[in-house]
Amino acid sequence: MGRNALTDIKHLLEGYVGQRIMLKANGGRRKTIERSGVLEETYPSVFIVKLDEQEPFKRVSYSYADILTETVELTVLTGKESVRITYAP
Repeated sequence: MGRNALTDIKHLLEGYVGQRIMLKANGGRRKTIERSGVLEETYPSVFIVKLDEQEPFKRVSYSYADILTETVELTVLTGKESVRITYAP
């Protein structure tokens, strides 16, 4: 049985649960949405981000396929460094 890209991304994100992240999402029609928050939880098909208090929504969810297709860009903020989450086979 071969490796599954979505499973690999899920396992990668599981190591960053509870960390602060910056997220850029494609909002359509040349619009990019930038938000910050905490990676709250991972599920079999989606991950949940708890947004900072100034945002109109408290939580957003995205699928692992959004990272694979680069519709969503995640950057984990770990102290002085930042780690961009991408999938490279």
